Amino acid sequence: MSELGQVEQAGLVELAGELPPGPFNNADLAPTRISERSWNRWNLASLWVAMSVCIPTYMLAASMIESGMNWWQSLMTILLGNAIVLVPLAINGHAGTRYGIPFPVYARASFGLRGAHVPSLLRAIVACGWFGIQTWIGGLAIHVLLSTLWPTWARMGGSWELMGYGLPHYLSFLIFWLINMYFVWAGTESIKWLEALAAPVLLVMGATLFVWAVGRVGDLGTILRESNALIRAEEPLPTSRFLLVLFVPWLTAMVGYWATLSLNIPDFTRYAKSQKDQISGQALGLLTTMPLFAFVGVAVTSATLVIYGEAIWNPIDLLARVTAEANSPLLGLGAMFFLVVATLSTNIAANIVAPANSFANLAPRRISFRMGGTIAGLIGIAIAPWKLLDMYQTWLISYSGLLGAVGGVVVCDYLLIRRTRLDLAGLYRKAGPYWYQGGINRSAIIALVAGIGVALIGTLDERLAFLFQGAWFSAASVSFLVYLGLQRSGSGSVDAPA
Repeated sequence: MSELGQVEQAGLVELAGELPPGPFNNADLAPTRISERSWNRWNLASLWVAMSVCIPTYMLAASMIESGMNWWQSLMTILLGNAIVLVPLAINGHAGTRYGIPFPVYARASFGLRGAHVPSLLRAIVACGWFGIQTWIGGLAIHVLLSTLWPTWARMGGSWELMGYGLPHYLSFLIFWLINMYFVWAGTESIKWLEALAAPVLLVMGATLFVWAVGRVGDLGTILRESNALIRAEEPLPTSRFLLVLFVPWLTAMVGYWATLSLNIPDFTRYAKSQKDQISGQALGLLTTMPLFAFVGVAVTSATLVIYGEAIWNPIDLLARVTAEANSPLLGLGAMFFLVVATLSTNIAANIVAPANSFANLAPRRISFRMGGTIAGLIGIAIAPWKLLDMYQTWLISYSGLLGAVGGVVVCDYLLIRRTRLDLAGLYRKAGPYWYQGGINRSAIIALVAGIGVALIGTLDERLAFLFQGAWFSAASVSFLVYLGLQRSGSGSVDAPA
């Protein structure tokens, strides 16, 4: 009998039908049934392909090269970062698949039924920030697309501007925002369909960009040699300085890139058919696609130095220029469609599902997944993402790194304290094994604060800067060890169901 068959026989998954709506449960937070487990390894691989092939990934390695790395150092940093983050992805994903629960419910085991609001809302806040920025980027792509097909679009509103942008920009942003909201209201099956459709389209378009670059320049060797021209540093750093100034901060940024998803991955793996599907699917999609698409970004950006005499970092600007040269509206339509699909597929999966579940967890009786997603979407507008675009790599990736402290707690609890065994009914019941003290596990909160605090100390003293530069590692390690010590010393409940 398969693992999920054993779970079903034990009555774990079918418990969904026995849990009436209450202060800690609704239809969206309840465990998924066996009949709802429709995601196989290819669906999960497609999820990661669709999330990885996006504009930030395209620009990522080129940004590393600009800061002082060469092309292969940047790609190895990306690959290593993905391999590291795959560990918590697989562990937390295991809980989603075994028990059919979303992240806010999973976090109740370590933080308590009420304490779980802290990590889930921390995750939701950064997701809303990313959602707003990605939606603005998608809106820019739609603006270029509509301006290509309908030149008068760019002149709408005349000279009126608000914060540096005209009426067409904001209308394009609204159009893309509404497309995102459609998938929120259509539900998780529409998201699975979107990711499965987007994956092959994005891979083909990435390959097309690469072939175009090599074809225009003549050979790949010239492109890779030209990539050194992107480096702004006057001379290579010595090894010790390279590790401290470049490698560790960028590796942390790379892990932080998916640190948020490593927490709420149960939101997706709860629909997986088996553990084998969730682990192999994630590894297949994450470890291959992101390094490859980052390499495409390096190659194409380097090629623009040869072709145009300047580095064109943003693919939106590049595709608009290529379209204008070819004088082909059809080419422009295809190029912008690619960018819209790339941004949409990333945005929905990475930045909407988590806050939708987090907000639903705040008040299950009143807030559904749809309502939670809508709230996240409205916050994405309220943060004025057009003003944050230039600084997203600074504060969002740093914030994501600090979320390593949450990861340290939940991984320690599930893997070492609970030994992967949870009382499923207790996750929804007041005064159960995860009620702790008033619904809050103080050990988890103390460990969380300790992890974040140690990382932030690195901002106060230059000699300790490595603590912040490696924020995900320092925060996760400290919170993991503090939580383990407190739980085993008897400061928190360590009971696990037999």
